Amino acid sequence: MEIATLAGGCFWCTEAIFKRLKGVKSVTPGYAGGHVENPTYDEVCTGTTGHAEAIQIVFNPKIISFEKLLDVFFHLHDPTSLNQQGPDVGEQYRSAIFYHSEKQKEIALKLKGKLDKSGKFSKSIVTQIKPFTNFYKAEEYHQNYYDRNNSAAYCQNVIDPKIQKLIKNYNKEVAQEFK
Repeated sequence: MEIATLAGGCFWCTEAIFKRLKGVKSVTPGYAGGHVENPTYDEVCTGTTGHAEAIQIVFNPKIISFEKLLDVFFHLHDPTSLNQQGPDVGEQYRSAIFYHSEKQKEIALKLKGKLDKSGKFSKSIVTQIKPFTNFYKAEEYHQNYYDRNNSAAYCQNVIDPKIQKLIKNYNKEVAQEFK
C-alpha cells in the first residue's frame, strides 16, 4: 500500500470521488500543509493556519497507480483556479499535491507539465506540488460526509455532478459497487 495526500477544494467532494476507485483502501478527509498542530475546521476556515482541506488516500499501486490517481485529481477539480473551487473560496481550498517520495514528486511534475502543454485547460495549472509535512484528520462529522448526507443541497449540486463525471470518464477505474 502507498499513501497519497491531495487537496482539490472541499474535502467532501474529493473523498466522495476517490473512495469510488478500484484499489483505494481508504480516504480520510483532513488538513495538510499548514503550520498549526491539530487544527480545527473553524481554525482552518480563518485562512490563518496555512492548511488546505485535503484527503489522505491509502491505495494499492498494483491496482491503481499514483499517476492514475493524479489524472483523476486534475480532471475532477479546476487545477487552474487559485484558492477557489466553485463556491468555496480561500487558501484552504487551494489545489495541491503533497508528495510522499521523490517518485511521487517526479510523477506529479511530469503530469502537471504535460497537461499544461496539452492545451486541455484554458489557463495555466496553479496546483502546488510540495513535500508532505503533515496531515491532521478532520472532525468526525466530515468523515464520509457525502455518504451520510447525499440528499443535502451541496451534495446534490456540487458533489453529484463530479461523481457522474468520474463514472463517465473513468468508468474502468470505478469500483463496481459505485456504478
